[in-house]
Amino acid sequence: MPTSPTPEEEVLHHTDGGVAWITLNRPAAMNAIAPPHRERVIALLAGASADPAIRAVVITATGKGFCAGADLRGGGGSGERVAGDVARMIRLGAQRLVTAVLDCEKPVIAAVNGTAAGIGAHLALACDLVIAAEPARFIEVFVRRGLVPDGGGAYLLPRLVGPQKAKELMFFGDAVAAADAERLGLVNKVVPAEELEQTARAWAERLAQGPTRAIAMTKQLVNASLDGDRAAALAAEATAQEVNMTTADATEGVASFVERRTPKYLGR
Repeated sequence: MPTSPTPEEEVLHHTDGGVAWITLNRPAAMNAIAPPHRERVIALLAGASADPAIRAVVITATGKGFCAGADLRGGGGSGERVAGDVARMIRLGAQRLVTAVLDCEKPVIAAVNGTAAGIGAHLALACDLVIAAEPARFIEVFVRRGLVPDGGGAYLLPRLVGPQKAKELMFFGDAVAAADAERLGLVNKVVPAEELEQTARAWAERLAQGPTRAIAMTKQLVNASLDGDRAAALAAEATAQEVNMTTADATEGVASFVERRTPKYLGR
């Protein structure tokens, strides 16, 4: 009797040149995410944050889809649902996944090979940089099912495209082609499908050769700036500068400038 694939087989992971590659590997299911896959991605992102040898992360997928959203085939259990159950499920599920990307201490690139729908779209949009293959599409699919967006969608989209366009995408649930997503600011770069991995690798390797702690603190500053006031943003900036100036990479960066040579950053 055939055994079911393990989370390790359905969410692949390897490191190469300081870059951690996380690959959703359920092509027959368009890489829909069930709880075991979600937990593995969260754990891998936490591991990347804690490992000094990892200096960038790429999230991608196999097959024609990036991620079709949550895998609903498992059902939600047969017991009676009481008030608070759904909120708890969302808080501990989709929201934890998106938060894990936003809070990862290494820069995260989404290499979107195909359709990214629902939580799959939010997984991509939570990444720091998004590279999309030409066939990719982004779909706020929730309204098609009579649902409210989850996984931080109503938090992420207005910050990327503004409230009016975010409402349009969420109210109608229309598919956004990769070229349109780039024009709207959802995507940094669109490339032919056969160039996706190569482009993601080039960007990730460039990040992995950079001052990792400075990039991490820059990420935190940018993300926090969208939530707080000017005084809080400037205070956070000053604190980040104070902390970063104690790193070896900051010392190397200044020394290389003075000595007119290319810096050699170690991620420390």
